[in-house]
Amino acid sequence: MTGTAEEAAGWWRTAVSETAPDVIRFRGYPVEQLIGRLSLVETAWLLLRGELPTAAQTRLLEAALVASVDHGPQAPSIAAARMAATCGVGLNSAVATGVGLLGDVHGGAGQQCMELLVRVRAAAADGAGLADAVAAELAAVRARRAYVPGFGHRFHTRDPRRDPLVGLLEAAVDDGVVPGDHLAVLLEVERQLSERRGQPVPVNVDGVTAAMYCELGFAPALARGLFVLARSVGVLAHAWEETQAGTRIKGPLPPSFTAPYDGPPLRDLPDDEGDR
Repeated sequence: MTGTAEEAAGWWRTAVSETAPDVIRFRGYPVEQLIGRLSLVETAWLLLRGELPTAAQTRLLEAALVASVDHGPQAPSIAAARMAATCGVGLNSAVATGVGLLGDVHGGAGQQCMELLVRVRAAAADGAGLADAVAAELAAVRARRAYVPGFGHRFHTRDPRRDPLVGLLEAAVDDGVVPGDHLAVLLEVERQLSERRGQPVPVNVDGVTAAMYCELGFAPALARGLFVLARSVGVLAHAWEETQAGTRIKGPLPPSFTAPYDGPPLRDLPDDEGDR
């Protein structure tokens, strides 16, 4: 095996953090200067974006993360973590079980909505006009028989997180903190969806946080990671609570319920092997 010290040193290259004996730096800032002065949200921004956020940017990011922390045991990620905890696995494994369920269907709507907002904003900027660009995007979604990510909710008629988040984002636009282009797309989609269906189709937490992340300059792929960061707090809290209950091996249904069986009726294995 051949190689040089330079090759070994460059095997893992990172601009995120620097560690050496008695040295820990995040994006160049000594950790001892950050402890007690930066919040977790500010530190997350620093590591992801490379520079410190403003107070207004921090407020928006923190609001988005707080809104996504938990949605009760009916959320698959929470339920899975609680079931895992009753099986006696370590708390870290229970949390990993819950977080591992956050994929395209559960946990991916924020990224998908960000991609939609980016597409529509680009089309509108190219001269299509906002209303026409939104109409074209919604027509494409209908043609695929897909759903519009970030709108409506299977549990809420109007997501209680919608209005405070939209209000914060609108205030940030008025104050010049963010440009507001993606928020405008979001609200136009909401308007056209509601108009077409003849009833309100409010944006949900995934949609509003998607607009927030777009306005703050995050890449769409980071939306899922930010959702995981937030939801991990709720997953941890529920998993820990379940470990305190003392119940063992809880399944998805109480013991008095069984899953409906729709397979073959009761039958006997033939005595003669030749009859099989």
